[in-house]
Amino acid sequence: MKEHLAQLKTTINSLFDYFHQHPEVSWEEYKTTEYIQTFLEKEGFNVHTFDDCTGLVAEVGSGDICVGLRTDIDALWQEVNGKYQANHSCGHDSHMTMIIGTMLLLKKLNFPNKGKLKFIFQPAEEKGTGALKMVEKNVVDDVDYLYGVHLRPIQELEDGYAVPAIYHGAAKFITGEIIGEDAHGARPHLGQNAIEIGAAIVNEIKGIHLNPMVPYSAKMTKFHAGGDSGNIIPGRASFSMDLRAQTNQVMDELTEKIENIFKQISLLYGVDISYETKASVAAAEVDLEAVAFMRQAIIDTLGEKGLKQPIISSGGEDFHFYTLKRPNIKATMLGLGCGLTPGLHHPNMTFNREAMYSGIEILTRTIMNTFSDN
Repeated sequence: MKEHLAQLKTTINSLFDYFHQHPEVSWEEYKTTEYIQTFLEKEGFNVHTFDDCTGLVAEVGSGDICVGLRTDIDALWQEVNGKYQANHSCGHDSHMTMIIGTMLLLKKLNFPNKGKLKFIFQPAEEKGTGALKMVEKNVVDDVDYLYGVHLRPIQELEDGYAVPAIYHGAAKFITGEIIGEDAHGARPHLGQNAIEIGAAIVNEIKGIHLNPMVPYSAKMTKFHAGGDSGNIIPGRASFSMDLRAQTNQVMDELTEKIENIFKQISLLYGVDISYETKASVAAAEVDLEAVAFMRQAIIDTLGEKGLKQPIISSGGEDFHFYTLKRPNIKATMLGLGCGLTPGLHHPNMTFNREAMYSGIEILTRTIMNTFSDN
């Protein structure tokens, strides 16, 4: 297998260079989609695109069992060296490269000889909405096993190691508005002070108590009220909140608590508080059978010493919506150590690109293990 993989090195490096140099943000991955489609069709894969969104699906083989491999394709929008731009600081350029590399390696190995493989190039992971769109389009309705991959920062996993599961937490991002009346600084009784109301919300959040055995947090991440006039008490304010929980059940409980706080504060101060969930991701629902297939693939690729225990991460990943919405799917995500520094989402994130070849081999072996046992 390593010999076949070595023959693909020039192509794999070229793929990564393109993706790295041409990042596109969520729902705008038009050139990325077109590039992948053109490349895969030239390689003989059956490709399906969508009329109303970016992303694509490629298939090979046929049969009763379907094994899926998913990659995210979008980049972040952030400041890099003083300029705002699209930037692949979460490693999605490497994820795309590894999935296509896996496709090419399986092709060289004349695999599969039974069953169907489905490769999902999913948009808008960073928005937390891409996986839901793929579910809506019935992309995974026939998938029995689903695998993904994510680079891990060096603080979690060193170069040369891998884990067969990442237990991401749930995340939710709420935006809201306090809607009251302005008042003169000398007549506070004639309006509502949105700043005091915001402070009351923050204080009440601190009083939320859930199961202490499950990590969770809720915090206000943005608050804006008032203008240039220092003698006006602002009645209106806008805010954002970030919610995290290690399980989907605790996230539901946390959300209910937050909504109750909004209702009670609204009644107490006589204002309207409107809010909406702008994005959310589900906590990991990991299948132990899928983990076993990937664990063996890691051992066969990196040796026993290269295998580490699954990672519990407070970060979020919309990959887990697939299993939340389609509970029949057996899924897990490869965590790949690659010397990634300074950290994910850092504008100058870098990693050892040679680790991608280990990732490709692990994913290839995982797929082969899955078919051989079914």
